[in-house]
Amino acid sequence: MNPVTCRASEVLKSKTGYCYAKSHLLAALLRANQIPTGFCYQRLSLNDQGAPYSLHGFNAIHLPEIGWYRVDARGNKKGVNAQFSPPQEQLAFQLPEEADFHAILAEPLQLIVEALQAQTTWDAMLRNFPDLALEAARNYGLVTANESAPAS
Repeated sequence: MNPVTCRASEVLKSKTGYCYAKSHLLAALLRANQIPTGFCYQRLSLNDQGAPYSLHGFNAIHLPEIGWYRVDARGNKKGVNAQFSPPQEQLAFQLPEEADFHAILAEPLQLIVEALQAQTTWDAMLRNFPDLALEAARNYGLVTANESAPAS
């Protein structure tokens, strides 16, 4: 739906947002309630058949009894069943071939924010979903879940 939203306040006002914007809203709501929250990403195939790819945004929250727990506020539909049932993680997308970045970031990736702010309609955004090549993941503080974290 239009418009393309980025900020939490825009999602509330327009009652719409891509996964990225929904993760911004969820982070704002949780942080307003003193719940530590971060931003997470996966790299998904847009057609489930390899390239082209796009990043998918969701959150991680810190639960005192569990630690960091990843949650997805994108919304469910046929074939998508994200659940909040700690300690079992159930994200919207299970990844057979793409990348699941395990980093929890304090702020959204700038390339996500720039993509959302550059587009005004859903169809323009659909043609310009942000992506991050796996080779560049380390430059953004991301590594795939099957890789070891970079040395401190």
